[in-house]
Amino acid sequence: MTRSLQLILSLLILVTIQSCFKEDKAIPYHPRGDVKTDTIGMTDTYLYQVFFSLDSGEVIKTVVKTTYDLGFECSTSGWHVLLNTSNFMKAADLGVVPFGVKHDTTGTTLRFDKSDGNPDSTAVGNWFTVSGSDTVSNNHVYAVSRGLDEFGNPLGVYQVIFDSLKRGTYYFRYTLLSGGAAKSGAVHKAPGVNYAWFSFSVEATIDVEPLPASYDLLFTQYTTLLYTDQGIPYPYLVTGVLSNRNGVEVAFDTLHAFSSITRSIADGLTYSANIDEIGYFWKYYNFNTGAYTISPKNCYIIHTVSGLFYKLRFIGFYNKNGSKGYPSFEYEKL
Repeated sequence: MTRSLQLILSLLILVTIQSCFKEDKAIPYHPRGDVKTDTIGMTDTYLYQVFFSLDSGEVIKTVVKTTYDLGFECSTSGWHVLLNTSNFMKAADLGVVPFGVKHDTTGTTLRFDKSDGNPDSTAVGNWFTVSGSDTVSNNHVYAVSRGLDEFGNPLGVYQVIFDSLKRGTYYFRYTLLSGGAAKSGAVHKAPGVNYAWFSFSVEATIDVEPLPASYDLLFTQYTTLLYTDQGIPYPYLVTGVLSNRNGVEVAFDTLHAFSSITRSIADGLTYSANIDEIGYFWKYYNFNTGAYTISPKNCYIIHTVSGLFYKLRFIGFYNKNGSKGYPSFEYEKL
């Protein structure tokens, strides 16, 4: 075999071997952004819920928190029912009792949805049994407290039976807890959103949540579990930030200054999918000053719905007129 023929065969073998391997895909480089500052106007009564995108640096949607009550899961296999806990809503399972007659909640336990967003920790819980391809009611009556409006006034209490989930539509009945004629409700699973929301006030479905891929953070009040100095748990309405349950993850860091946090530091942190990971504890009420004080060492690294990483910290809670309910923060793409 001549030297030139050997060289040709070697090249052919090399090309054949290389063709057996997939080509590596280049990972796009995302340059760090500039530090940006924003302020969210919730108002001093925390009336508004504000959906915010870190990528665009824009408010995606603003919702009046008192306009809706029950959320119905929209995924193909979903069946969970949520409460609007921004109004301090709670619910109690009264069991199999007559519907439409007067009931009260004496001796019952009013529960609220767990603030970490776990759908298996809801106040309503498993309201159904499965019959073939349909989900049908356990025929329990639920007392549903609509909670409080922005001024602390009660919004009323209803009794509800969730009848079925058939071919993508939830069917239920409701009336006042004090009794009355049954009204029928139907909520269709809405494509592209996490939950479709129903309002007792307008007796219809309300457009609440924007498309999950469009936002990262929700500035809102929500109900969570706090503890007394004696360790006794009690539900409480707090004001803070929830993350998009559709893929956002958050890491909490107090060891590094905000300015020194880099992508390499972010990669070494532990992330949580709990929607209340940012929560409310970036501020505290200072009894000496009679005002909220920001915790400047609290930094949050946010893995957004788009797959990017941002660092964020809060820098204020009051507007220029001294009104609370205007959280301001700075953030930067890593």
